[in-house]
Amino acid sequence: MAVVNIRRDVEDQFYRYRMPLLQTKIEGRGNGIKTVVPNMSDIARALSRPPTYPTKFFGFELGAQTQVDDKNDRYIVNGAHQADALRKLLDDFITKFVLCGSCKNPETDLKIMKDGMIIRDCKACGKRSDVDMRHKLTTFITKNPPPKKAKGSKGAGKAAGQSVEADGEGVASDEEDDDEMAKQIAKEAKDTPIAKTGKDADENVEWSVDTSEAAVRERAAQALSGSMQASLVLTPGDDEEEGEDENSPYSIFNQWLLANRPGGDEGRDDLASAEIYKKAQELGIEKKYKAVQVLLQALLTENAPAEVPKYGAVIAKMTTSEKHQKAALGAIERLAGITYPSLVPNGVPKILMALYQLDVLEEEVVQTWGKHVSKKYVDKETSKKVRKAAAPFLTWLEEADDDDEEEDLDDL
Repeated sequence: MAVVNIRRDVEDQFYRYRMPLLQTKIEGRGNGIKTVVPNMSDIARALSRPPTYPTKFFGFELGAQTQVDDKNDRYIVNGAHQADALRKLLDDFITKFVLCGSCKNPETDLKIMKDGMIIRDCKACGKRSDVDMRHKLTTFITKNPPPKKAKGSKGAGKAAGQSVEADGEGVASDEEDDDEMAKQIAKEAKDTPIAKTGKDADENVEWSVDTSEAAVRERAAQALSGSMQASLVLTPGDDEEEGEDENSPYSIFNQWLLANRPGGDEGRDDLASAEIYKKAQELGIEKKYKAVQVLLQALLTENAPAEVPKYGAVIAKMTTSEKHQKAALGAIERLAGITYPSLVPNGVPKILMALYQLDVLEEEVVQTWGKHVSKKYVDKETSKKVRKAAAPFLTWLEEADDDDEEEDLDDL
């Protein structure tokens, strides 16, 4: 089957957004003649739209009746219509209901607002653009809203209308609250030294590190390699594609951070928060939660407890929602659990305390995270290990809550 660019005005043969070339098949004769689009489902999947939307769009534009049979995968427009004519109409549909009104990228979702307006939410530039509510298709979309994507589904290319239950299967197991494991973590964490101020009793911990020149070089190489690998491993979300190629904005951001952070390839002594945020803006990802994951994994090193306050301004600026906070916590899991194991056990509480004091992490989000052993970002054993290390900070939060409640009672 022939494949064309979603934006057919783009002639670049390496354009990443592609779709099958629309095909037609004319059936019947006389008053019963009709045009079948046999690959409508494939086209709709590439556009991340239900196949009923372009089919209905054709009907409205041509003034013809349409027939939709999802079960048998048949999408029909009454009358005889040539493929070229329908392809031009498909281009109009893409322009009006798929492409971002700002950057013209097709990586958008349709969202119906509370006031009834329909917007195109762009995952590339973060902008939201209205669709023309005067078109008759908007009424159909309002009555037949896009199916909600299952948690963890891929981005563009997901078959529209795919069963949420089937796609969501297994997600619960990743996020399930393993009560017994959580209790065990809390029990084992009691012996981990940390003062209520959030500082570790480092004087009680003895460290033995090979400081030979060869060992230092080997650890540096492993750390850089691990950091690059960890930063590039992005978990699939409900609005992003799984896996990022080297030309994706996240990969570019990752490589830039690794090169420009102190000790990076560029030999920089310092990197300002404003410069980091400006780079994220240039790539159009300053509002993306995955950018927070890349930021922490690529920017922080084994000295993360001291580096978090240093880059606190940009970390706080880019962490704007609960989803961003969860991505930050996932980055800490990978940073401490995989890239820099030396951060376990004493470094994790310090990192969390630093982020908490910057108002980057909210109390409820951290406490919920601490009780749920997950394999979303790392394997389950590593997840357990990181949460065990974090338990002293979580205990401090709980005790701080208890103290606040006692003070409130005293004021009554």
